[in-house]
Amino acid sequence: MRTLRILYGRVAVTATAFALASCAVTPPGAPGPAVDAPTLHVGDRWVYHGTDGYRLPAVWDEIHEVTAIGPEGITVRVTLSGPTVDINRMEKWLAPGVVSSGAVYEAETDNFDPPLVRYKFPLTQGESWNQTLRDVDKPPTPYGPIHRYVAVGGYEPVTTPAGTFNALRMRIIMQLDDETFWRYPTECDNLVWYAPAVSAMVKEEKRSSYRNKGGPDASGNPFAQNATLVLTSFTHGR
Repeated sequence: MRTLRILYGRVAVTATAFALASCAVTPPGAPGPAVDAPTLHVGDRWVYHGTDGYRLPAVWDEIHEVTAIGPEGITVRVTLSGPTVDINRMEKWLAPGVVSSGAVYEAETDNFDPPLVRYKFPLTQGESWNQTLRDVDKPPTPYGPIHRYVAVGGYEPVTTPAGTFNALRMRIIMQLDDETFWRYPTECDNLVWYAPAVSAMVKEEKRSSYRNKGGPDASGNPFAQNATLVLTSFTHGR
């Protein structure tokens, strides 16, 4: 298994040894209580402002809204709109934090096997989990699986347009399933701040890169994603 070279020299781990890297990647923060799974309601609505890019970043507003809750799980509509962005997609959650169909990178919808554990409740400082996932809509070859490791840190105050929240800081290290004959898989190093007060993240920073297999860029790390999402409003459903 190829070594994951995490961005900006933060830490280096292999895709099969995510669990061994928990001491190196657990984010800092103040101690606080564990966070239980939230009780969601139809109409719960989170609005974020997003940017992605470097010199001329794309900008958009992103709405996540719970549209249905039933025996089969939770349905969430996600809408992105901006000058160069117009995306509508749906996510299916088996339970809060457990995603059977949704996005793990940008806005591409995957159908996960096994389901993606976005949040492993109760979220507890110092805990971590790792998964190997496949998108069932992609053939088993030439695509490899998605490798994903999450470490839960402590609490930090996070100020957003929606207010200041006491949020758990989490680090996500991920290798995607997008390897081709000319490039290695995309490698991600993300930070998420989850606030119990709104039952969701209030801020996310996403950084990713990939490496070509040959040519003048083979030894480099072309940057792919430089994105930030911040909460601008939250509305409780009924």
